[in-house]
Amino acid sequence: MKLQIKPLSDLIGKDIPYPYYATAGAAALDLHACLEVPVTIPAGGRALIPTGLAVAIPDGCVGVVAVRSSMGIRNGIALSNGIGVIDSDYRGPLGVGLLNTTGEPYTVRPGDRVAQLMVLPVLCPEIEVVDELPATERGQGGLGSTGR
Repeated sequence: MKLQIKPLSDLIGKDIPYPYYATAGAAALDLHACLEVPVTIPAGGRALIPTGLAVAIPDGCVGVVAVRSSMGIRNGIALSNGIGVIDSDYRGPLGVGLLNTTGEPYTVRPGDRVAQLMVLPVLCPEIEVVDELPATERGQGGLGSTGR
């Protein structure tokens, strides 16, 4: 299986790296900000950061974009939509919507690693409308119902 990547900017492969797995055990590719100048996200603000790429997610898979944990923990930066879903039939540019959850401005610089891209298999079960769902031990117990 291959992930086809199409550069949309002349900066890719020169000033901005192609996506890569940072370690041999990494589950996701690092995505970089494809910017010519820094972008500052104001406190509580949002920004769409281009990656300069389009991808062809393999059939039967989905691309999942997640924020890098260090951005969230160290800098209070999250994805503006929580998580990004790239369908296998989408061929447009990849952008990363970032949300600054802090009270201070945050600056994204050209080439910064801003997100991760995972490619995962997808199940698309047939939909069946029923009057009752199968019973389980937990049943309708919600938040905190398991004692943890």
